[in-house]
Amino acid sequence: MRVLRHLYAQVLIGLAAGILVGYFWPHFGVEMKPLGDTFIRLIKMLITLVIFCTVSLGIARMENLKHVGRVGVKTIVYFEAVTTLALVIGLVVANVLHPGEGLNIDPASLDTQAVSHYVSEAHAAASQSILEEIVPNSVVGAFAHGNLLQVLLFSVLFGVALSIMSRSSRFLARVIEQSGEALMRIVEMIMRLAPLGAFGAMAFTVGKYGIGTLQQLGLLIVCFYLTSILFIVLVLGTICRWAGVGLWPLLNYLREELLIVLGTSTTESVLPRLMDKLERLGCPKPVVGLVLPTGYSFNLDGAAIYLTMTSLFIAQATNTHLSLLQQLGLLAILLLTSKGGAGVAGAALVALTATLSTHNIIPVAGITLIIGIDRVLNEIRAIVNMIGNAVATIVVARWEGVFDAEAARKVLAAPRAVHGGVSDAESEAVESVNERKAPAYAQERPN
Repeated sequence: MRVLRHLYAQVLIGLAAGILVGYFWPHFGVEMKPLGDTFIRLIKMLITLVIFCTVSLGIARMENLKHVGRVGVKTIVYFEAVTTLALVIGLVVANVLHPGEGLNIDPASLDTQAVSHYVSEAHAAASQSILEEIVPNSVVGAFAHGNLLQVLLFSVLFGVALSIMSRSSRFLARVIEQSGEALMRIVEMIMRLAPLGAFGAMAFTVGKYGIGTLQQLGLLIVCFYLTSILFIVLVLGTICRWAGVGLWPLLNYLREELLIVLGTSTTESVLPRLMDKLERLGCPKPVVGLVLPTGYSFNLDGAAIYLTMTSLFIAQATNTHLSLLQQLGLLAILLLTSKGGAGVAGAALVALTATLSTHNIIPVAGITLIIGIDRVLNEIRAIVNMIGNAVATIVVARWEGVFDAEAARKVLAAPRAVHGGVSDAESEAVESVNERKAPAYAQERPN
């Protein structure tokens, strides 16, 4: 069948097979975990190199380096506004629906050993300043450890250096460009394994945690999923309309990436592919290269909703009363601790531990209530993070006046080629960047 040639159909089959295997043969499902982990590692081994090639080349081709600083400022302003809104929404919903009320759990009865790992990681993260987290000890170390912020910093500096060198850097820029193209070809090959990776990750999740866990803390799961969906539809949908594109066409355009994130529970599994698709949509390479990797640490809308809702859930479950002032203090702490995640499954638990440890009112041991369902919560959390960063990239490009909404709508409406081919509409959208208001953002037509 023709539909089976599309990646999204193959991933759907992998997800469905994973759910069935995990439900009917849970022990076998748990053993499938290496399939999902291996797929994620295959993608992660390329992420830092893809970011380096994209960002450094994009900045090197910009005619005016002032654009880099301007894009950076706009990006941070947008991130702060939207993630703060996400935190507030999570706080309000938890206060209205009270998902933890009635559990009446004694904090002294909880097993603190289960959270000791997250406490140690939270303390290690707290001991580092923001500058220490961003600036690497060595360039090689940044690439080896896959630290996106550190790689992004080096890539920006390298791109600025190439831009200053001008003509003498053309050969090096061409080498980087061809290296980036080769990396994307490798990504295309790896993505053929996405159905297998989604199958393994989903089989593990269902086999490990089962349906019983979902029933036990069902209200929190339902509240979080509904809040996340409403955030996507109402908040991100409104922002999309302002940017000139429809939310549903955009989600349809990114359906393959959404399914992969749903199966693997991490946004890093689609970062290289997402960067490529946003460029094809008409977002200039420098904007994509700066906004998207930065957003993976600073624009985690799903994690923001998760942190406020789970914090209040633990407080309600352990009968810990929080006054309005104390909740505002919690919100202030979350404005800091919600930043710096790497987009990897489990990072939000470390941020939650750091938040409760700093707030010192809600018992940290209450995190044991969340651990069992964190993987389930992380599926929608990762999806919200991914959509939020895709929308952020479009918004910043529109804010810069270099996003052709009409050309983008044609891309979203046009049928796409199978196996990563480029449609005529995508080529025209890239060309519009070259012809419109800002030649500094000119990028090459995709092959």
